[in-house]
Amino acid sequence: MEKIDEATRTALEAAAFRRLVAHLRQRSDVQNIDLMNLAGFCRNCLARWYQEAAAERGIALSKDEGREIIYGMPYAEWVARFQTEASAAQKAAFEKNRPRDH
Repeated sequence: MEKIDEATRTALEAAAFRRLVAHLRQRSDVQNIDLMNLAGFCRNCLARWYQEAAAERGIALSKDEGREIIYGMPYAEWVARFQTEASAAQKAAFEKNRPRDH
């Protein structure tokens, strides 16, 4: 593999991140609990990581602002439009596999 310079690596990572966010916005049928149970992260994790990255650069970003960047709309609106009640099986799987920081 060809050596990639730092600026190009950062641009590629940013493009991949933007594509992931766009994909998650299109797949509103996929619930956060499913993401957590299968992958150990969800849209809220991405929003928190974004907020933390901003803070590292001296940019104040609220939890709600971070979530709106990831969800493409206010979080409360996304929940009202797309979130469904988690099943007992989903909740049990989440409790079994819950990451320590959730």
